[in-house]
Amino acid sequence: MHVRLSAAWTDHRGTLWAPGDTVDVDAVTLASLEELGMVETPDGQGTAPAEGTGTTTPSTGTSGGPSKIGPGPGAPPADDSRN
Repeated sequence: MHVRLSAAWTDHRGTLWAPGDTVDVDAVTLASLEELGMVETPDGQGTAPAEGTGTTTPSTGTSGGPSKIGPGPGAPPADDSRN
């Protein structure tokens, strides 16, 4: 996956990358860079801290995207008959 760096970074081979450079990284490296806040996000997008899942989710920070994902409006009601 290609990502744009928001800070200087040295990869595992010792190559120094400058802020604004676009680099090709694997999912593990991307997660590490995101955790450190070193990856630029497209305008209007950001990452929100995960709530107990160990992952991040896209967020606009001001408006737009859902704050909770669940069944759509046409889904049947939940079965709450647990006793």
